[in-house]
Amino acid sequence: MAKIVECIPNFSEGRDAGRIEKLVTVSRSVPGVTLLDHSSDTSHNRSVFTLVGDPAGIAEVAFQLCKRASELIDMTLHCGEHPRMGATDVIPFVPIREVSVEECVEISIMVARRIWEELGIPSFLYEYSAASDGRRNLAAVRKGQFEGMPDKLLLDEWAPDFGERKIHPTAGITAIGARPPLVA
Repeated sequence: MAKIVECIPNFSEGRDAGRIEKLVTVSRSVPGVTLLDHSSDTSHNRSVFTLVGDPAGIAEVAFQLCKRASELIDMTLHCGEHPRMGATDVIPFVPIREVSVEECVEISIMVARRIWEELGIPSFLYEYSAASDGRRNLAAVRKGQFEGMPDKLLLDEWAPDFGERKIHPTAGITAIGARPPLVA
C-alpha cells in the first residue's frame, strides 16, 4: 500500500476569489498530491484546503502553498473574525495510511525549516511536533494574533522554533505540526 499523508493548510484569505483560485492552482501542481476539498468563509476571511498525497508530494505542496500565500496575502491589511497570525496560518500534517505520527513530525520539521530558510517566514511547531507542552495547543500558539505576535516573540518561552524573534513583515508567522484527524 502507498503511504498517504493528509495536509489541511489554512490561509488568511476568504474573500478574494482570484487569490483563492491561485492557491487552488498551486495545490493541483504537485504530482502525487490530490486536492480533495477547499472552502472559504468571508466573515472569517479564511480558506481551508484538504490535500492528500505521498509524503514527498505533501511536503512540497505545503511549501509551495505557503510561498504563494506569502506573495498574495498581506497580513497588515487582513481583518476577519477568525484568530490568525499568518498568511498561511497553520499547516497540519495527518497520518492516513502506512505513515506514522513520527513521520508526520519529520515532515513538519522539514517544511518549517525550508519555509524559514527559503521564505524568511518564522514558525512554531505545535501539537505532536511541539518541543514543549506549552506549544501543543494551537490556540495557545496563536494567542496574540498577528498584531500581538511581535511582542509575544520577545518573551523567553515564545522564540520561534524556526526563524528569528520577529514576524515576516507581511506574511506573519505560521504554526506547523503533526496531529491526529479532527472532526470539525
